[in-house]
Amino acid sequence: MKFTMSAEDEGFRQEVRSFLGQELGANWQGANQRESVSPEQWDFSRRFTRKLAGKGWLTLAWPTEYGGMGASHTRQLVYNEEMSYAGAPQAVGSGISLAGPTIMVHGNEVQRREFLPAIASGESVWCQLFSEPGSGSDLASLQTRAVEDGDDFVINGQKIWTSGAHQSDWAILLARTEPDAPKHRGISYFLMDMKSPGVEVRPLINMLGGHAFNEVFMENVRVPRRNMVGEQNRGWYVATTTLDFERSGIGRFASGKRQLEELVDLARGRNGHGAAHRTRLKAELADRAIELEAGRLLAYRVGWLQSQGRVPNYEASIVKVFGSEMMQRLAQTGIKLLGLSGQIAPGSAQAPLDGRPEAGYLAAVAQTIAAGTSEIQRNIIATRGLGLPRA
Repeated sequence: MKFTMSAEDEGFRQEVRSFLGQELGANWQGANQRESVSPEQWDFSRRFTRKLAGKGWLTLAWPTEYGGMGASHTRQLVYNEEMSYAGAPQAVGSGISLAGPTIMVHGNEVQRREFLPAIASGESVWCQLFSEPGSGSDLASLQTRAVEDGDDFVINGQKIWTSGAHQSDWAILLARTEPDAPKHRGISYFLMDMKSPGVEVRPLINMLGGHAFNEVFMENVRVPRRNMVGEQNRGWYVATTTLDFERSGIGRFASGKRQLEELVDLARGRNGHGAAHRTRLKAELADRAIELEAGRLLAYRVGWLQSQGRVPNYEASIVKVFGSEMMQRLAQTGIKLLGLSGQIAPGSAQAPLDGRPEAGYLAAVAQTIAAGTSEIQRNIIATRGLGLPRA
């Protein structure tokens, strides 16, 4: 497998790098995973996102009639890679990566023209209301109800692990509209205004002490019928498209590359270990470099599939399971390299790399759970990719 970029795409890569260097500065390290985003940081992210939108970069590969630039998926891939490597902020939530592409595939023309331009401009922030306390890996067992009432659906239920719900304007939502149907066939897919009466967002503080996740409670929330995406009771099949978009991408491998480069630079200056230990660390760092390159090529393959007009399915699961497990191994290698000092949290003057290895190690615990567990991904690869029978 060999992917090459055109001279034009490589020129665009340099343009993005130059822009990020000017806007973020040489010392930008990205958001600290241990800390919640402050109002000042959120305002900066919003302003920065609008600058990206002004250049047409947020939605490079979207059609021009929906706020995009009609660029190739390869160019979109280059942009995503450079943004992730730099750790650049984007205050758009799930709009660019999940809601927008799903609306484009399954939404009607009215929905596309109503919602997509606001996402493309960076004005509309979205979140994803899928998981529930009792419905994680078995997402189709969800119990949130949507009952028809005239031109509306009245929604009651609870969602959990919702990233950015406290900052979002809109949500993509799964709710059960036919309780007596088989679980995969009684679900509908909605677009819900997060400012609707009856929506309550409660923060969930993660093990790093940060606030990104939330619980969302809905009590008699009215959602217009026109905000249903796809057919009633067929929302599961719309949701699988969203999940495929969520699981693919270059981000893990680009950010992992930067982490590895920092570890390698640090390793060159640490001579306190014995020769055997240094040899083992060199081998581990080499393994991580090989894995990152392999993962980058897997993500490039997904980009190529999208350029052919295909929605990646099991290919996205391959990227997800490989990338999330690779990020855990990378975090473990970093802690091995640093020894006890790798436990020093951000904020301490003694923390290597400003405490990023410690925060990254803790954050990596969830990598193989969020966006679908590794077990679920392997089931998808087995049944849809290899054609194996279901157990």
